[in-house]
Amino acid sequence: MTHVSIIGTGNMGQAIAAVAANGGNSVELFGSADQDRPITGDVVVLAVPYPALQQVLAERADQLAGKVVVDITNPLNFETFDSLVVPADGSAAAELAAKLPDAKVLKAFNTTFAATVASGQAGDVQTTVLIAGDDADAKALLSGIVAAGGLRAVDAGSLTRARELEALGFLQLTLAVGEKVSWAGGFSLV
Repeated sequence: MTHVSIIGTGNMGQAIAAVAANGGNSVELFGSADQDRPITGDVVVLAVPYPALQQVLAERADQLAGKVVVDITNPLNFETFDSLVVPADGSAAAELAAKLPDAKVLKAFNTTFAATVASGQAGDVQTTVLIAGDDADAKALLSGIVAAGGLRAVDAGSLTRARELEALGFLQLTLAVGEKVSWAGGFSLV
């Protein structure tokens, strides 16, 4: 059993918490009123919008050292919804890893919608969680949590693959906003 801390109590935070708990892990959720509570999980999921990462780091960077930190963000321009706001050869996850050199940063859950995480299905297919990162043990730990919770975990490669995951997440979001795909559907591997 792994202890999982989730920063963010929105739809994604709640859905990921349920997956982790369904897999037999202990889970603690942190909302905006919990800034003074210490992070105790071995795995910390940052289930916040990309712009909120700076505040999380300002408040909790020291508590994330030595932990597996899962970035689920999609760094899109929330004003225009028409582009990513990180350099084309970079990613939000890479930026996060540079700011947390003593953490094991992973990119995951950004290519899934909350409804597909909660239901375990993307259309008629089991929800796939793509995981990118440079630490094999951290990826194996998160893959185990995901699989035990009823979802399919797929190793997407090193953390440099986060840029492609973020581009895929951005595409999926724009398709859903444009009503071309359902918020209960999306991309999955078959």
